[in-house]
Amino acid sequence: MTFETREQVFERVAAMEKPICPHCKQKMSLWEVPPINFSDGLGWGEPFLFLCFNDECSMYVNGWDNIRDNYAHNASYRCINYPGTTNFECMPVFSPMGAKGQILDDDVLLQQEALKEATKRGFSMLADAYVAKDEEQAIRILFDGTEPASVRLKAAEMIGDIGTIDALEPIKNIKFGNQVIARMVEESVKKIHERTFTRECPFCAEIVKKRAKVCKHCDKDIAGK
Repeated sequence: MTFETREQVFERVAAMEKPICPHCKQKMSLWEVPPINFSDGLGWGEPFLFLCFNDECSMYVNGWDNIRDNYAHNASYRCINYPGTTNFECMPVFSPMGAKGQILDDDVLLQQEALKEATKRGFSMLADAYVAKDEEQAIRILFDGTEPASVRLKAAEMIGDIGTIDALEPIKNIKFGNQVIARMVEESVKKIHERTFTRECPFCAEIVKKRAKVCKHCDKDIAGK
């Protein structure tokens, strides 16, 4: 059995034509399911649904009176649709703004599509840099704050595989706001030292051979340090 990732499900559902609400005949909105259980506690069953957010929808308008009269609660209903089906159900909401925080409108979809394209482009450039052993290109991508975080993280990892000791000084002197990237840079620094049989002098921070007993830069005794 093949299982889809959340990203694959999103791409599939986002490409669907939005259904029409059977109660008001308005186009429904793509909605991301929040990380909470619903109804019987078994979950929603889908990471994305279609919801009607038309405040003039008959289900929503009449729902306030229905729930107040029958259950003594201040709430109403929104019509929901399970993607790829003709199954329309209702979901309770407890304010006019209820559930609107998870709407994936067209602007959000465009931003996510742009991020996906930028990620593909970034990984393609990194692949070329890896084949050419181009550490300068990998460093440029790592330093570029406009690149997606996943691309910069991969660049940081790649520098550990193809970088020379010339890469050490630039990447060690940059502060990264992303702690995951910062940790990967630290790991890559260690990998470069391991591959080149070097280390950092504990006194002057210059690069010396791992077996050196005296630093050639500051003349300090570094044997065993």
